[in-house]
Amino acid sequence: MVNIHPGVEQQNPGGVLVLEPRRFSDERGYFEEIWNRTRFRDLGIDVDFVQDNCSMSATPGTLRGLHFQAPPHAQDKLVRCTQGAIFDVVVDIRRGSPTYGSWMGVELTQGNGRQIFVPKGFLHGFVTLEPDTLVQYKCSDGYAPDCDRSVRWDSLGIHWPLETAPVLSTKDAQAMPWSDFDSPFVLGENA
Repeated sequence: MVNIHPGVEQQNPGGVLVLEPRRFSDERGYFEEIWNRTRFRDLGIDVDFVQDNCSMSATPGTLRGLHFQAPPHAQDKLVRCTQGAIFDVVVDIRRGSPTYGSWMGVELTQGNGRQIFVPKGFLHGFVTLEPDTLVQYKCSDGYAPDCDRSVRWDSLGIHWPLETAPVLSTKDAQAMPWSDFDSPFVLGENA
């Protein structure tokens, strides 16, 4: 069973869900079901995932994002942190949406087991909060370099939990600012 995290309905821009898989714990540890097509369809997530990814960030303050893939290879993502902790961020980039340009952040940790479902039409990024953090995510389309896009992490007024400058890739450091961004997504289309 998967539960929608309490309070998410008031926070999330349309279609983003924070999920808590039910955890069965005993003296050995725990077991949780993280993906079940039928149960997720019951929650309104009817996606065929085709690729799984894993990133490891050695240093706290490593910021990855804000990324998306443009149509025709736009991606839905199901993101979880399997070791360490992250502050995960999504930004609505669907023109015509009442939440266009709005962001939402949620802490994902191995301990809380939360996952976030990020539909097409959203920027996605995260910053690591602990060393040696592992993030795993399922994608509904494969990586397509010609559709890979990013928006600069510090151009949207997001309140990242950073005490110093983040560790960035060259790609993320050189991403276009929000003020220059022209979204290929329109509410009700491209999904």
